[in-house]
Amino acid sequence: MPDTGYTITAVLAAAAVTWALRALPFTALTPLRESGTVQYLSTRMPAGVMVILVAYCLHDLPLTETRATAPLAALAVTAGLHLWRRNALLSILGGTATHVILASTVLAL
Repeated sequence: MPDTGYTITAVLAAAAVTWALRALPFTALTPLRESGTVQYLSTRMPAGVMVILVAYCLHDLPLTETRATAPLAALAVTAGLHLWRRNALLSILGGTATHVILASTVLAL
């Protein structure tokens, strides 16, 4: 069994490193909040990320087969709901529900 002083020192060192690693992002990001580039990216990135996710999810989808119906219908419902209500949660839930219902009932036959 290690000495008590060694154990206390090890625990304090681990606590100090943990605290420092958790505080580091906040101290590093403080000067970036004033940056014009970061402010520009914060307004443009959400749409860009969504476009990349849609392209990634649909890039292998065979458009000529029946199994493409559920994802394409879900995409249409998601886009339609978002354009209509401008509510991300409603859009995501509506598109997900459409996909699950079509994939598990109508297209599962």
